[in-house]
Amino acid sequence: MSDDARGQLATLAASLRVYLEWQRDTGAVGFPRRAAVTAAATATAPAPTTAPAPAPATAPDRLVRLPQLATEVAACTKCGLSTTRTQTVFARGNPEARLCFVGEAPGADEDAQGLPFVGRAGQLLDKMIGAMGLDPAKDVYVCNILKCRPPGNRRPEPEEMAACFPYLNEQLALVRPRVIVALGNTAVAALLETKLGITKLRGQWKLYRSVLVMPTYHPSYLLRPSPQQIEAKRQAWEDLQLVMKELGLELPRRK
Repeated sequence: MSDDARGQLATLAASLRVYLEWQRDTGAVGFPRRAAVTAAATATAPAPTTAPAPAPATAPDRLVRLPQLATEVAACTKCGLSTTRTQTVFARGNPEARLCFVGEAPGADEDAQGLPFVGRAGQLLDKMIGAMGLDPAKDVYVCNILKCRPPGNRRPEPEEMAACFPYLNEQLALVRPRVIVALGNTAVAALLETKLGITKLRGQWKLYRSVLVMPTYHPSYLLRPSPQQIEAKRQAWEDLQLVMKELGLELPRRK
């Protein structure tokens, strides 16, 4: 079976799993059925008032649009963070990569350099990516939910996330990763529209707009000394190995 076929089967299985979870949580039973449309109804039906969805952008179009989107983000004044930032932080890495990491928001180092994950947490993230056998500059794409740093690195406010999330939606639609790793509670909550915490979701495949998502701990949490630190690092590595398996990467041999 080809890699594309495996990917399609994995996506279908994940979609079915998410749908069944939804049925379990809501008490719904069965699958939705499309109402039959008769020839007469079709003939008398009014023309649709909304335009059809645009066709997926080709690779050259995507690579042209991404810098345009970054320019739009740089000029954004949709929330109060535009008055406190040094500069916006759009992304780093390869926009044609199969794997995307999504974090919460820029910190002080990122605000100063204009690139995501360049501080201590970013250094750990690069080590994690390297342990997967990947090059952080060539094999992954890295971005955040927010494009501006919240003052004092506080948690993003709901209105800030609401203002910024459309940029991320378009960004991910242009990059079209096969797998997204959601780093920490904020990224998981935004991408999956859930209030469940990372400890309940990590290690389980989820879906964002038909893209497979693996929730795991944010590198900044893994750097924070705590009684759970060693176990959290072990669990995060388990999560990344699931990603490696999905992408067909060679898993490390057990010693």
